Amino acid sequence: MKIAVCIKQVVTREWQVRVNDDKTWVRDADASWELNEPDAYALEEGLRLKEKHGGDVVVISAGPARASQVIREALARGADRAIHVEGDHFATADAFAVASALADALKDEQIDLVLTGLQSDDQGFAQVGVVLAEKLGIAHSTIIMEVEVSGTTLRVKRELEAGFFQWISMPLPAALTIQSGINQLRYATLKGIMAAKKKEIRVVSAAVPSVSRQRITSIYLPQKSKQTRMITGSPAEAAQELVRALREDARVF
Repeated sequence: MKIAVCIKQVVTREWQVRVNDDKTWVRDADASWELNEPDAYALEEGLRLKEKHGGDVVVISAGPARASQVIREALARGADRAIHVEGDHFATADAFAVASALADALKDEQIDLVLTGLQSDDQGFAQVGVVLAEKLGIAHSTIIMEVEVSGTTLRVKRELEAGFFQWISMPLPAALTIQSGINQLRYATLKGIMAAKKKEIRVVSAAVPSVSRQRITSIYLPQKSKQTRMITGSPAEAAQELVRALREDARVF
């Protein structure tokens, strides 16, 4: 089985976000970067399927040259080789442009299964995996919590609303978007890090950059504010109002 895992480099969650002068994206120059967390779960699932059924895991990423950092990390965790679709414009590209570039790079690979994280931690549109499947002309399913492979058939468990789940069967080849928490992540060992230095990273350039269907017009940091509110009434009334305010106004539960 040949498995492709799509990964993305995103700013670390601990980094203090700074907006660029145009107010259209973050200031890349002084940002710190990491592997998109949902993609890490997709990678882990791909590695587990490989260990169970045999085959190869190919990681692919569309991004600037700096994305090689997370590609090397994926190789150190156990992926066999990588494809880097390099281009600075992918840093802010929408799902259509990214999926189009990934599809062009994968069309001759004869991939059996494509895995992506459910969504990215920066833009969070959850559309790259879906558009990629359409571009490749293969079946797809989203929000996957469990994957079973039997011959040329997949049986997958989807997470639905309100705590419900759905089991569906689908043919290979297919594309799945993986939900965070599907498995326990592994981390790169020293042996894996050393081995990653010898693994192939094929760098390709997007032949013709796809025109984005969306564009970011402005981003901003939310304004922080504090407000004290006194709740009056009897203890029972105050408790009832406090619960309502926490649920409906603050939405903490």
